[in-house]
Amino acid sequence: MDFNPILHVDHVRKSYSDTPVLKGINLSIFQGEFVSIVGKSGCGKSTLLRIIAGLEDINEGEVKVNGEKLTTINDEARMMFQDGRLLPWKTLLQNVGLGLTGDWKPKATYVLNSVGLKDRAGHYPSSLSGGQKQRVALARALVHEPELLLLDEPLGALDALTRMEMQNLIESVWKENRLTAILVTHDVEEAVLLSDRVIVIGEGEVLLNKKIDLPRPRSRSNPTFHHYTEEILEVIMEESCVKKSECKIV
Repeated sequence: MDFNPILHVDHVRKSYSDTPVLKGINLSIFQGEFVSIVGKSGCGKSTLLRIIAGLEDINEGEVKVNGEKLTTINDEARMMFQDGRLLPWKTLLQNVGLGLTGDWKPKATYVLNSVGLKDRAGHYPSSLSGGQKQRVALARALVHEPELLLLDEPLGALDALTRMEMQNLIESVWKENRLTAILVTHDVEEAVLLSDRVIVIGEGEVLLNKKIDLPRPRSRSNPTFHHYTEEILEVIMEESCVKKSECKIV
């Protein structure tokens, strides 16, 4: 991993009407890192990801990408959502090639093959399973060769086995393409499995910035894996309680 800063979030505040969502977030992401953002529903983690993508305005602070202040759509990033957002009237190859110009088909075909859908290029999204649709969505993000891959709970609607397969695929393409990845997820085990660091956000603030010092590939049966998971869960659970004394890990 090259420890050159690619992204810096500096005292970012975001409110909707009079409701604060982010309350002065400070965060640096380094080139080649895989970082996960976790926290309870409504804590602001998806809002932060959209801000990094340039899809949301901010009230205060700034976001810098490669040292330059972000003022519009982040051209260095591509985002993958929980819903694949595929166009049903276009083939898989056409969905992957959206936004490409010139002789785009060889590149789109190569990337579609890299996510395991070599023989489905001419098919339509209606013929796919949920996991296959997310593979296409991942290919559509990768075809633009982004520096930043932004993942907004892309596996949340998948069954357990398909989710594990997609976790392996995401880790594989992250390594192969030397990307910087930021994953928003509710699944703490998933965050520990994939990440170099896990960020816990609560009530619009960073509550924990935890380095995950585990060799890859990782095993959920590793006692240290469980230690990281429990430590992160404890922070989330304490933040979720009205009174900390009402919460405990059992």
